[in-house]
Formats: sequence, C-alpha cells, structure tokens
Amino acid sequence: MHIRRLLPTDAAIFQALRLQGLREAASAFSSSYEEEHDTPLDSIGQRLAVRNFFGAFAGDELACMVAVGRETSLKLRHKAWIRAMYVAPAYRRTGAGRRLMEHAIAFAATLDGVQKIDLALTAGNDAAQRLYESLGFQAFGREPNALIVDGVSYDEVTMSRTL
Repeated sequence: MHIRRLLPTDAAIFQALRLQGLREAASAFSSSYEEEHDTPLDSIGQRLAVRNFFGAFAGDELACMVAVGRETSLKLRHKAWIRAMYVAPAYRRTGAGRRLMEHAIAFAATLDGVQKIDLALTAGNDAAQRLYESLGFQAFGREPNALIVDGVSYDEVTMSRTL
C-alpha cells in the first residue's frame, strides 16, 4: 500500500471511488450521488489540482481517499480540517484507513501555523469514531439532524485533535 497526493490525472479513479462512497455510505457525506454523478472529469481534475486529496493505493487500485485543508480567515487559520474520508469495503480492517489518516494528520502538521485538526462524522459510525479516537481525536459536539438522507435524519459528531 502506498499513499500519495491525488493528481488531475487521477480524476477517473477518484470519481469512481467517490461515487461508490456516495452510493454505499450516503449518510456519511453531505454531498450526494445525484449531485455528483454527472460532474465532468475535467472539473474533477481541476479540483484535484487545487485541493489536497490523498489516496492509498493497493497496486494501481485506489483503496481509500481523504481531503485535508485549512481554514482561510485570519482568525481561523490555526485550524485544519479533514473531510471526505472513504475506505472501499474491500480495504476496511486492513489498516489502509489508519495509514491514510496518519498521512493526513502528518500533512496537516506541515501547514504553517496549524495547531489543531477538526473533522465530523455521522453519529453511529462506530468504526470511524474508534479509528479517529485512536488517533487522538476527541468528540466535542453533536449536531442533531445534520443530514437528511432519503427522509431519514442523521446526527453529526464533531471531533478535534491538537497538534
């Protein structure tokens, strides 16, 4: 398994895994398959060119992905964020997600002035919450009814880790 930043040339494999995640774990993302399935690969490539998406690969196969960024306003620039974490079902419980998260945390730590990392997950996603807690994240809030998917309401748990 190797981890690297995703490039514009990875647009097709990124989009395939992203759409798989949006279908398979619809309640884990604020975006939806319906909103993203027609996105042109050129647009996805442009997004990969300007944002920090990382992927863990098993050979040539993209096993999992994550986005890392930081707040931009002067008073919030000390905060990084992790979003869009998804591990393909075949790679769950293999350590791929942990390795990718460790990479994401290490990358966030290189961002000048960043002191903490925030993330959010759907309440009830116990495997993800256990992983994040084992990496030093602590829950600090819960937003009731954060998402509604197919008429079902889901709460969101917010977590933070100091660097």
